[in-house]
Amino acid sequence: MELSEFWFVLVSILFIGFFFLEGFDFGVGMATRFLARDQLERTVLVNTIGPVWDANEVWLITGAGAIFAAFPHWYATMFSGYYLPLLLVLLCLIARGVSFEFRRKGPNAQWTNTWDWSIFISSLFTPFLLGILFTSMLRGMPIQKDMNMTAGFSDVINIYSVWGGLTITLLCFLHGLYFLALKTEDSLRKRAREMAKKLIPFVLGAVVVFVVLSWTMTDIFVVRRVPELILMNIIVLAYGLSYIFISKKKEGFAFTMSGVGLISTIAAIFIGLFPRVMISSIDKAFDLTVYNAASGPYSLKIMTIVSLTILPFVIGYTIWSYYVFRKRVSAKEHLTY
Repeated sequence: MELSEFWFVLVSILFIGFFFLEGFDFGVGMATRFLARDQLERTVLVNTIGPVWDANEVWLITGAGAIFAAFPHWYATMFSGYYLPLLLVLLCLIARGVSFEFRRKGPNAQWTNTWDWSIFISSLFTPFLLGILFTSMLRGMPIQKDMNMTAGFSDVINIYSVWGGLTITLLCFLHGLYFLALKTEDSLRKRAREMAKKLIPFVLGAVVVFVVLSWTMTDIFVVRRVPELILMNIIVLAYGLSYIFISKKKEGFAFTMSGVGLISTIAAIFIGLFPRVMISSIDKAFDLTVYNAASGPYSLKIMTIVSLTILPFVIGYTIWSYYVFRKRVSAKEHLTY
């Protein structure tokens, strides 16, 4: 395996980790309006992710940083061509971070309610926008010979990308409901289970439609048919098993299966891209690949040594933080982080 290929795998892992961890954060944020009945319950929901949400977002920053260092041409093309969607993502992430801090420091309930709405809206639109971005990359964007991308509205916003964004949003919402069933007690726990059971048919329907659209509107089943078909079956099986587990009140297994489904979905996107990192809708010769978009061999070598040295500590810290905050959150405790 060449170092450029290794870094593509590493970038994929970073974004998979982001969607697995931050995915349930987004789901919890959406649940503050769909599941919680009052401000106290919204506080309980927010407190379930209070100790971890900011660390989960670091995976996105690290993924973007890895693209910048390992694939500067990919970074330049994507971040300039997707300037507006990425700016909106940044604003949503800022709004979420500010809202988590400000909601508990206000003078009255109206203040808290305003920031709770900010949490909901930003948690809803961030995965939707990221879903649009990644799925539109699969379909192809107008990338020219000089690696410049001049995308119009319909290149970014179309049936395929919007449905992809909707599907990713639903997957995150379901992931968050499973997380809440795992982390809350009494009425909230029961309602999270019931809402998850009601949502699963919609999730499976969205996934099936997305697969059909991917088959007809992209080439991922042409260039990577076998692995893509395997992953699609894993996704459907995982969410089917999650329904069985949540029906039997086995929240841990249900959450795990939801994670497998989400991981497989993001993996399918990156596998469908490889060895390309961005697909040109103008001419296949203009595609950005892991070879023509990568940094020099020496830079990749140094970065590989550094990353392999630091990565075990990052993974260890993440596991430890979740172990420390593994207990359920109760409304009786009125926890504040």
